[in-house]
Amino acid sequence: MPDMSARTPNLSTFPITRRWPAQHPDRLQLYSLNTPNGVKVSIMLEEVGVPYEPHFIDIGADETWTPEFLSLNPNGKIPAIIDPNGPGGKPLGLFESGAILIYLAEKTGKLLPTDPARRYEAIQWVMFQMGGVGPIFGQVGFFHKFAGREIEDKRPLQRYAKESKRLLGVLEQRLDGRQWIMGDEYTIADIALLGWVRNLIGFYDAAEIVDYASLKNVPAWLERGLARPAVQRGLEIPKRP
Repeated sequence: MPDMSARTPNLSTFPITRRWPAQHPDRLQLYSLNTPNGVKVSIMLEEVGVPYEPHFIDIGADETWTPEFLSLNPNGKIPAIIDPNGPGGKPLGLFESGAILIYLAEKTGKLLPTDPARRYEAIQWVMFQMGGVGPIFGQVGFFHKFAGREIEDKRPLQRYAKESKRLLGVLEQRLDGRQWIMGDEYTIADIALLGWVRNLIGFYDAAEIVDYASLKNVPAWLERGLARPAVQRGLEIPKRP
């Protein structure tokens, strides 16, 4: 009988696997929830076809603050991954959705331009999402839909709604005459942004306060993105219990 242990990666050195055991240790392990940040990675994995095993992380039950989760991401946020077949064939743990998108694009050679100039151009739009769109849209969600809506002073909401409207304007201009952020080429820049725009106008119900109806290019781009089968699948992963 062949020695299977030589081919099956040992993930026991990652404490997170004690709480969320890997049923398929040869597959990439995804620790996530289908939030705008979480779905970036599940959509990417569905798009590029890397075999993976998703683990549902219940942020409502503070599971990201458990010692096991913090051992993989000390910042206590989803998503995070363990790739059993990382650089040099060694397992790699990784957090931060933008970094994971870039890693998977480079690992597979997909959804990131190979031309150096265009590669960095795409990455800059991932950073635009990470540094601007995500944090600001998230604040709109807090002050418009969640606990912050009870705050009588509406200046915080107005501030974040105004900035969200400005960011949408930047995206609207970028998409003028383009099918995707990088023109005809669908990339990780689109994946990074799709879930956040969808959430802002859907789950956060903030379309009116950011004047979404005045936009033309962004809604058409969002519709194209949401029509992709891999996007549709990724938006539902991990499955909620």
